[in-house]
Amino acid sequence: MASLLSLSLIFLFLSPSLSSPSELDILLDIKSSLDPQNRFLTSWTPNTDPCSPGSFDGVACDGNHRVANISLQGMGLTGTIPPSIGLLTSLTGLYLHFNSLTGQIPKDISNLPLLADLYLNVNNLSGEIPSQIGDLDNLQVLQLCYNKLSGSIPTQLGSLKKITVLALQYNQLSGAIPASLGDLGTLTRLDLSFNDLFGPVPVKLAAAPLLQVLDIRNNSFSGVLPSGLKRLTNGFQYANNHGLCGDGFTDLKPCTGSNDPNLNRPDPTNPKTFRTTDDVKPESADLQRSNCSNKNGGCSSKASKSSSLGIVMGLIGSILAVAIFGGSTFTWYRRRKQKIGSSLDTMDSRVSTEYNFKEPSRRKSSSPLISLEYSRGWDPLGRGQNGNNNSALSQEVFDSFMFNLEEIERATQSFSEVNLLGKSNVSSVYKGILRDGSVAAIKCIAKSSCKSDESEFLRGLKMLTLLKHENLVRLRGFCCSKGRGECFLIYEFVSNGNLLQYLDVKEESGDVLEWTTRVTIINGIARGIVYLHGENGNKPAIVHQNLSAEKILIDHWYNPYLADSGLHKLFTDDIVFSKLKASAAMGYLAPEYITTGRFTDKSDVYAFGMILLQILSGKSKISHLMIVQAVEFGRLNEDFIDPNLRKNFPEAEAAQLARLGLLCTHESSNLRPSMEDVMYELNKLAASH
Repeated sequence: MASLLSLSLIFLFLSPSLSSPSELDILLDIKSSLDPQNRFLTSWTPNTDPCSPGSFDGVACDGNHRVANISLQGMGLTGTIPPSIGLLTSLTGLYLHFNSLTGQIPKDISNLPLLADLYLNVNNLSGEIPSQIGDLDNLQVLQLCYNKLSGSIPTQLGSLKKITVLALQYNQLSGAIPASLGDLGTLTRLDLSFNDLFGPVPVKLAAAPLLQVLDIRNNSFSGVLPSGLKRLTNGFQYANNHGLCGDGFTDLKPCTGSNDPNLNRPDPTNPKTFRTTDDVKPESADLQRSNCSNKNGGCSSKASKSSSLGIVMGLIGSILAVAIFGGSTFTWYRRRKQKIGSSLDTMDSRVSTEYNFKEPSRRKSSSPLISLEYSRGWDPLGRGQNGNNNSALSQEVFDSFMFNLEEIERATQSFSEVNLLGKSNVSSVYKGILRDGSVAAIKCIAKSSCKSDESEFLRGLKMLTLLKHENLVRLRGFCCSKGRGECFLIYEFVSNGNLLQYLDVKEESGDVLEWTTRVTIINGIARGIVYLHGENGNKPAIVHQNLSAEKILIDHWYNPYLADSGLHKLFTDDIVFSKLKASAAMGYLAPEYITTGRFTDKSDVYAFGMILLQILSGKSKISHLMIVQAVEFGRLNEDFIDPNLRKNFPEAEAAQLARLGLLCTHESSNLRPSMEDVMYELNKLAASH
């Protein structure tokens, strides 16, 4: 495809009305550069409106029908970033991280006046950081870490007056830290670790008013650390900079003598700065001449002794210099080897080691749940902002359930399609491996699907954290991303699929459930619902509202777990209603909802009855009339119970369970038993067999 810049010039000369390419043309040019083999951006096609739903994956538009966001992280892209990206002048967010992009960062990015988030991290980008990035007046987050960028840090970055996060770690940057970065009044996090930077840490940087995190590990910085950085406490990391000194900093020797005791210290990376034997000889000769200056032209005994002493001292100095040089060089070599090894290990695993990932049960951090890396938009879990009085509530939830977005991205390999377990118009579920090696199911819910009232959303989220039962899928944690506009719920992973997979199966498939297994599943489902319906400690009574065979997960030992319990507390009313329509189509929605529009615990009883009958019959779709006839005429053995069981079940128990299912699905809610009554009947039935 011809360069869009050339195209725009052609259009300019041909017709004033065609002075610039359309955003569709620009996007197609971007596609050809990012995905030259057309392997991943297959939805980006000509003659399609990029802003229409379902087209141009990863592209979002604003109210003026202009491209405002491109989110292509973790797509496997292998091309380059084209200059034409600078023609999308309404772009506010560009997310290309966790790909394999090569080439340089085009300076044309500076032509995006509204750009707030720029994520190019974890790629193979090379070359220098364009100084023109400093012209982006609205840039708030700049993520360029884990690339192969070289050269110095542009001083122009000190002009980014709205920047909050500047992440440049794990590159090949050299030179000094620009003092201009100390002018960034909004900067909260600066990460320069694992580069080749050297020189002193600017005193001006310590004066950045909002700075919370400064990481300069594994560089070659030297000199006195500004005392003002002590205020960052654990937010300041400076290990493996052997030229640094500072009073009151852990693991650093105190500074002595001049303000910069390292001015005359040899550079361990430059052997020329060390004094060798050859360096000493001229000094010894000068010393000898100065002492052999008596008027007889000879050397006095005193001069001779001084000369000998000078020679001895010179030899000792030479030996010490060589020893120091060897030791320093060895230390430097080990540090460089460690640095290179750390970089390679980290790049191989695509994991950021600078984040402190812990098990949710051990988290006691008081920092906000929202990742610092994201800057704009939705912030339902922000604390103490705009007079928000939910800080205490947020703190209570954060302490044990906080997850960092970086950990979620790592766990899912940046939401790779390979890890996608399921997708609907409301949410997506990914399989992920957490930092501790455990497997989790991560549900991604778009902001547009969640309650708009943030305090109400918080209350719903808090309620989810209170649900703890052996037959409920356990919530391990959550995280909300302002930049992505999504909330993530991290659940324990249940390994054996859902109950729907065990219905309508053929005997030869090997997935036929034995009778005792079916009874165990029925009892487990009932126990889970009883727990939801009852009040327990701080937990209020909850109606599930969306029970179905698909919401019953089965583990390796065929124990059942109720999924999505209480999730309706997070969704908007229209999303809940759309789910109810699907539930009604599958036969789980109680008939009284149509007339009353209300849910009660008897609504869940109805859904349980349908699931019970599905388990007995082995069918996903059953006729209520068929059930009634089967029970009335006593033909459960022939017409109703799953034929795959080959009559290998106790008929009396099967008949009692079928009648219980029929009672639970009675058209009148008043005639249905409560779940406690159901549990009582199940226990009595188990005791009699």
